[in-house]
Amino acid sequence: MTGRTALPPAGGTGAGGLLVVGEVVTDVVARHTGPLSPGTDTAAHIRILPGGAGANVACWAAHRGCGDVRLLAGVGRGDERWHAEGLRSAGVRPLLVPDAVAPTATVIALVDPSAERTFLTDSGAVHRLGPDDWSPGLLDGVGHLHLSGYLFFTPTGAQAARRALRAARERGVPVSVDPASAGFITGSGVPRMLAAFRGADVLLPNADEARLLGGRADPAEAAAELSRLFPLTAVTLGRRGAVVAERGAVTARVDAPAARALDTTGAGDAFTGAFLAARLRGADARTAAVEGCSAGARAVTLVGGRP
Repeated sequence: MTGRTALPPAGGTGAGGLLVVGEVVTDVVARHTGPLSPGTDTAAHIRILPGGAGANVACWAAHRGCGDVRLLAGVGRGDERWHAEGLRSAGVRPLLVPDAVAPTATVIALVDPSAERTFLTDSGAVHRLGPDDWSPGLLDGVGHLHLSGYLFFTPTGAQAARRALRAARERGVPVSVDPASAGFITGSGVPRMLAAFRGADVLLPNADEARLLGGRADPAEAAAELSRLFPLTAVTLGRRGAVVAERGAVTARVDAPAARALDTTGAGDAFTGAFLAARLRGADARTAAVEGCSAGARAVTLVGGRP
């Protein structure tokens, strides 16, 4: 696999909207103020919120100034209205595919006193989005396509993602991928996942995902290695900010603004959404990363994954 030698801005100013293909999820966020007590009660603040990596990215992109954001995702039949209303209120056009068999994906997020989170995931309708749900017409008016990595971990989702990626390449629409989960990458195998992401212009992993995919312990070195395959790679480093690599070399290191973390759920999605919104406005990679870190710092001060 070889990367291209140049990457234009993601559509450039006024060049079209953002289409996210990913997931909507019903999040149950439980913030417990002390250690979990097995076999008895643990006091917690619990909220039920709309979430999902793809949906969160779309909402943050709209929040950060992208005027045309669309989301293609599967949802359990009966939940379409609640999720669609949540997306519309955030400025996102919902393209939801109702599933009569599987329920909407549900994630229980256990958030400890340090704001770190542990997820219990029932993927539900997320893993049933398939190639028949894709149409090239979905790219009409689109300047950038973003694919959630969760699509690639099931055969049908991977087929849908590859079909979307090929259609975008044929139209000259830049494509980004969020690798989504270090645990799922390990289970699927690094070579397989790198092959699945092949053709994407932009890769947006966190540090753990970058280490796995890039084969380097240092996230910056991993970013540089990955950018030989994916011309622009931006790795999020949590409270340490982000590192940007282009065509085999690190080109920027960006600090994260100080923030008092309440819930780190969705911080990476916030980075991605703001990063892509900036790119669609014509920003260079470093400026886009600054925008992403700003959104990520804001995200950790909120409960849930959306602005």
